Amino acid sequence: MTTRQATPLQTRLAPQAPRAHHAGLTLVMAAVLAVCHGQAQAQAETPPASPAAPASAPRADAKPAAEPAGTDGRLETVTVTSNRRLETAQKVSGVVQSLSADQLRKDGIADVRQLQSAVPGLSIANQEGNVEIFIRGVGSANNTELGDPGAAPHLNGVYIPRPRGLGLMFYDLERVEVNKGPQGTLYGRNALAGTLNIISAQPRLNEFSGYAQGEVSNRSGHGAEAAVNVPVGSDAAIRIAGYQSTKDYGFTNVSTDPNASQLKPAGLENNRALRLSARWEPNEALRFSVVADTGRERGTGYPGANIFSAVSASGLRAEDLDLRRVVYRGTQGDMRNDLWGVLGKVEADLGPVSAEFNASRRSVDFWQRNGQSDGIDWPGRDLTKVNYDNYSTQYWQTLSKSNVYELVLRSNDSQQPLQWTAGVFHFKEKQAVGYASLSDGGCCYWGSEFTMPDVRGKSTAGYVDATYKVTPDWRAIVGFRRTQESKSRYGIGGNLGVVLGGENYDCCYATRWGTEGFQPALLSRPNFDMSKVTTDAQRAQFILQTFLTPGRRDLVAQQLGPIASGANPNGACVDRPDVNDNGRLSCPLTNPSGTNGGFSYVNSWDLPTQQYGASTAKYNDFRVGVEHDLGRDAMVYAKFSTGHKAGGFNDTFATSPIPEVYGPEKLSVLEVGSRNVLELMGRRSVVNVSAFYYDYKNQVFQDLSCIKVNTQVTPNTCNGYSLVNRNIGASRLYGLEGELRMPLPAGFALDLNAVLLQTKVRSAVVADARAIDYGQGGKAPQINLAGNELPLASKVNVSARLQQAFAFGPGKLDWQALLSYRSSYYLTQYNELDVVTLSGAATSALAAGFPDRQKGYATLNLGLGYTLNRYRVEAFASNVTNEQASTKALVGSSLNVRFLNDARSYGLRVRANF
Repeated sequence: MTTRQATPLQTRLAPQAPRAHHAGLTLVMAAVLAVCHGQAQAQAETPPASPAAPASAPRADAKPAAEPAGTDGRLETVTVTSNRRLETAQKVSGVVQSLSADQLRKDGIADVRQLQSAVPGLSIANQEGNVEIFIRGVGSANNTELGDPGAAPHLNGVYIPRPRGLGLMFYDLERVEVNKGPQGTLYGRNALAGTLNIISAQPRLNEFSGYAQGEVSNRSGHGAEAAVNVPVGSDAAIRIAGYQSTKDYGFTNVSTDPNASQLKPAGLENNRALRLSARWEPNEALRFSVVADTGRERGTGYPGANIFSAVSASGLRAEDLDLRRVVYRGTQGDMRNDLWGVLGKVEADLGPVSAEFNASRRSVDFWQRNGQSDGIDWPGRDLTKVNYDNYSTQYWQTLSKSNVYELVLRSNDSQQPLQWTAGVFHFKEKQAVGYASLSDGGCCYWGSEFTMPDVRGKSTAGYVDATYKVTPDWRAIVGFRRTQESKSRYGIGGNLGVVLGGENYDCCYATRWGTEGFQPALLSRPNFDMSKVTTDAQRAQFILQTFLTPGRRDLVAQQLGPIASGANPNGACVDRPDVNDNGRLSCPLTNPSGTNGGFSYVNSWDLPTQQYGASTAKYNDFRVGVEHDLGRDAMVYAKFSTGHKAGGFNDTFATSPIPEVYGPEKLSVLEVGSRNVLELMGRRSVVNVSAFYYDYKNQVFQDLSCIKVNTQVTPNTCNGYSLVNRNIGASRLYGLEGELRMPLPAGFALDLNAVLLQTKVRSAVVADARAIDYGQGGKAPQINLAGNELPLASKVNVSARLQQAFAFGPGKLDWQALLSYRSSYYLTQYNELDVVTLSGAATSALAAGFPDRQKGYATLNLGLGYTLNRYRVEAFASNVTNEQASTKALVGSSLNVRFLNDARSYGLRVRANF
């Protein structure tokens, strides 16, 4: 097929001379560099390569990111956009890893969470649909409506504020880029730890092409993916792509109850998505492009397993238990997520300057009912004693509409010593979120609700970044960004409950809600104004408005209905074993009398409080650095850069009607490194190394705040506490990172990538959520975290890929093995420190049920493929040894919930290109 001749605009977008891509490194490489630098200087017979030419954007018809190492014995060029311009990876003064779509498929990486097996230092977890990204131990686990990611996700270079459903975008890709370290100057908002950029395949001019593939895998998995590229005349093209996938997460329901045993475990997924991309170049200096996508997730919800009871009862650590054998009970888990987005882009060559304008709108509509469980199985557990008739669970709802606008100007003349990029960025988001936690069969405490119908966020920034060629082989880098942000919220939040008395004023009748058929109201609640809730009738009405449809065996409406209607201020007492403590209580008849079938008392109403608040912040990010060419294919650099993560405010409490504000977190990083293409064993190979030091300030940790005061005693005491976010931490991190990419004889290629990391919390004294004492109103002791390691920060993280391709019969056979190793890491900030109660009694974290150290582990992915003309057959296996590892933990009183990596998967894939 013919390919359109490059226009001047496209020529500026073209990459420079071949450079290199990612791989791995160990400390031994430092010694190799010392020897090889001299060799590189001696080999340089031509002047050092000039900086990569600026680009308006990645070319829509540019060659996709190369596979890590050429299996034909040659290095291939890898292009990235980490500096907001298309350039070869070896010209980037920093650490960026880029994986092509072909390499991802061959590596068995079919989901964004699996990227961590190929990118050392990257951790990705999924909690209730929230994708949490950590890079080198830095990120954010605050995924509420006021939280923000600490590593900024992007789709086609455009910021995504709510990364729910990020996996739905993982098809028909060109490449995925991971930028490590703060990218505050060029990428701005929440690029504290770095960025993850998913780049979809773009339309190609004058080319009719496409592919179709289908696959089957274990655990009843199957899927299909297809794309077609259609030219429209000589100056336009469209591309349509879609996929469908059905799979599960490998959990097993071990419940013995006849009904509960029929519940499907969490993690079942049935996903589909569609993307339409269009491109039009009416002349050589102008380009328009549009990308529209839509996706739908359905399933049983995202899996987590509470191991607290198993650890406490058995004394075993998590690695000695099977965390995928879950005791499900109550209601069936259910998840629905509908996404869509539109991105429009205009690029213009204005002579000495190129301009690019992006406008994006994204929508998220998420709803989930957690598949609830009674923890996991453990050796010797009697599953027949579990209360399977417990419908306590949680409901989640998120509606988000976000807009991103950005105007970027770039210098065009690559022969000038000054190359610059400048831009303005604007982001706004409107959310509506709901969360309800039901305590089925609860007495006094019935649950909690945090529903916010109006949550708004806005961010505006301006930035400039420049590289100046001081001499032919020395360049200076300087960049600056000014950001202004604001957030606001209105809604309700707090506990739900009331005390219902029986005969002789005995306490207390329980209630049932959440049983079969229950549907919560959440954002459909008719009233969010708590000033209108002042009488018992209005309080009862408010609780009844918590649901749209009661469950078949619910009692809330029957118990409180007469109060809400005014028929009986004592409500309606119902004697059932599941609410009268198996007959211990009885409805009032004589003491007191005259309740008309109601309770002896209805008091101590516990309702959510009004939630409102606002916060603003202004901050600056900058970077300065130098680059020096040691030869045509060798560069050293040093740079200092900063990044911020947005702040916010906490919940409103009776003791804090004006919510407490927390400020942005700040990360300052010094990095030095070298990027080289060297002759090793007679072959051109990539050897890169970098060293970094992080100063992490204004770090947010969760602390304790009093939310309910008992004024009936003198002095007043606190009867209720809640965790709040506060800037009370500081940490430091340092380490080495390197990569080696080396073609070998006989069609072999080797890629290595390694991160050596040390982290330390320098200061942070917080409430220990593991030791909350509800007998004292929810108070918890303080714990000093100084000296602890940051969560998810392995000291050693290595990936190694060995692959080979060779002619076999009429076609080509290839195979690859990807080995990933992570040393041990902690899952929480507590680092298994002893749990010390308010009375001073100390218990080991294991004995208290809170081990949070994940032991080191290795995963192995294997792939085998055969290509014959336009057809290809692939066999794949991920996590071959079925390693079980926790990627996140939530801890609290009697709570140690683990979120796990993917279980072993294997299958067969068939693909046809045209």
